[in-house]
Amino acid sequence: MSILSRNGTCMENREIFSAITALPPVFVRLDGRTFHRLTECLGLEKPFDEFFHKGMVTTCTSLLAESGLNPDLAFTFSDEISLYFTRLPFSGRVEKIDSVAASYAASALTLAFGGTTLLSFDSRVIPATPAYALEYLNNRQSEAWRNHINAYCQQALIEEGMDSRAAAEKLRGLPAKALHEMMHERGFNLATTPAWQRRGTLVYKKLTEKEGFNPITQETVTVERSAVTTDTDLPLFTTPEGQEFLRRVLGGA
Repeated sequence: MSILSRNGTCMENREIFSAITALPPVFVRLDGRTFHRLTECLGLEKPFDEFFHKGMVTTCTSLLAESGLNPDLAFTFSDEISLYFTRLPFSGRVEKIDSVAASYAASALTLAFGGTTLLSFDSRVIPATPAYALEYLNNRQSEAWRNHINAYCQQALIEEGMDSRAAAEKLRGLPAKALHEMMHERGFNLATTPAWQRRGTLVYKKLTEKEGFNPITQETVTVERSAVTTDTDLPLFTTPEGQEFLRRVLGGA
């Protein structure tokens, strides 16, 4: 039923953005809003916390398996989740996809953290092509590495007595090589940190074979099932091995 405003026009006529649609494939990127507050609220370790990481992975799994949005995969690092869609829900309506993906992710992560604090994500739709999907994931993994080295360097400076604002300013604009050397001088090799901190985590659907029983023919049969799997030890996407890995995953999508 249409709702009329005082001048008699339909309120629906003012929903000028609701008809904006996207065509697949697309990425939907979710970013945590003011997640820095969680460190204090949940007593998280710095610069990375495994409990937080597991909560983000649980959220990705739920988005793939339970949300009804049906993305093909999710790549996550820090407080960011990128969802890849080759089929779009809600007839591709951007407002609907953004709002439901962000609200569902916030609810799932709140539950993963025990419901102790309120959370929110912002969301954006990014048009893609199968070829651009490779480039996009390369880019986000590179950003995961930059985030990783910056986080360790900033925490090192804070532990040496510098406040967070001054530490961030000191690191601003420094190349990755300089940051890596800074930690090396302090006796810490960033290459030895867990792979999920350096390269992110991929949650995706994978076809697996499962043995079953056909009651009609009374025979044992092998059937294919799609299962959600998590990979926390990813190859470097810019290498030939990493490119082949991504093509297999995206090809399955």
